[in-house]
Amino acid sequence: MTIRERLWPGLSGRSIWLEVHLAVSSAAVAAFEVAALDPGPMGSLGLVFVCVVLGLLLLVLRRRAPLVPFALSAALAAVGIATGLLVAAYAVARYVPSWRTLAVSGALAGVAGARPWDVDSSNGVVGAVGTAALLVLLPGALGVWQRTRAELLAALQERAETAEAERELLARDAVRTERTRIAREMHDAVGHRVSLMVLQAGAIEMAARDPGRVEQLAGHVQTAGRRALDELREMVGVLRAGDVDEDAPLGPQPGLEDLPRLVEHAREAGMHVRLELPEHAGVDAAVGRAAYRIAQEALTNAGKHAPGAPVTVTVERTADRLAVRVVSGPVEGVPAGTSGEGYGLVGLAERVRTLDGRFTAQHRLDGGFCVEAVLPE
Repeated sequence: MTIRERLWPGLSGRSIWLEVHLAVSSAAVAAFEVAALDPGPMGSLGLVFVCVVLGLLLLVLRRRAPLVPFALSAALAAVGIATGLLVAAYAVARYVPSWRTLAVSGALAGVAGARPWDVDSSNGVVGAVGTAALLVLLPGALGVWQRTRAELLAALQERAETAEAERELLARDAVRTERTRIAREMHDAVGHRVSLMVLQAGAIEMAARDPGRVEQLAGHVQTAGRRALDELREMVGVLRAGDVDEDAPLGPQPGLEDLPRLVEHAREAGMHVRLELPEHAGVDAAVGRAAYRIAQEALTNAGKHAPGAPVTVTVERTADRLAVRVVSGPVEGVPAGTSGEGYGLVGLAERVRTLDGRFTAQHRLDGGFCVEAVLPE
């Protein structure tokens, strides 16, 4: 660390030259005041030496320990050399945060600058008060204003940095939330189609001796694959906002009114599904979309984990809520290739929670499985 960095930490070269100018100017003007007092050769020499010391103290300690040059300036002001008190009073008010210290030191310096022991008339009182105000009150007020302004700017900068950090965190959270939402939508849409294709491929293997049935099931597989590709292209087309494929179908999201078609596709894949759907006019779009995805994921799980078991999809609506329940019957044994990570049910729980609803997924006593969601409207 250099000498400059030790004496004036954090100051630029321009600010250091300002410190030198203030110190030299104060010492020089104080020396002229000594000459005006004419205390004699020895007295003048001693006072000039003190003025030089004052300049050095202002140069070195004006920012780090302003009370030291301030005390010397007040002592000099008591004998009629008051120039250094201007700079020292400003330094104390600028760099000393204690209001009690400012009040005490300001009062003492005001007395020293006013020199009441030399007052002998009413005009002298007015002059003494004016001198004290000029030497102490005015530079002190400027110092307090400058310190308050610096603290305000520092607080505003800190607040801006905090707000910037919060915005960055919110942006990261938004990106993470959007990734989760996209992954959930792709899992719900494409995963369901692929699961139906797997079921239909298994049915083709079982119906190998029936050419007509094989042809029918192969057509279902082809149709499900095309729908899966269409939905995948739709999602990718939306994500590529700056380079959207004009041929990508950008249709609306499915809702509660699409449940019959969903059940029909499941039946085409060989599942035994029964749908109980009341009138649903006026259902909120977010609620209807969540109900569709819940039924879709539950049917996908039923097809993977309970092939051949009967499934019942029930939708109940009241004045303030919509309940979706998917119950699959028991199945004999555990089919091969049905292991999963459980992300589908986790995604459904998150979707229902964002709508302030209630979600349950649990095994039944008869060996079946029940998925139920209650969504407020």
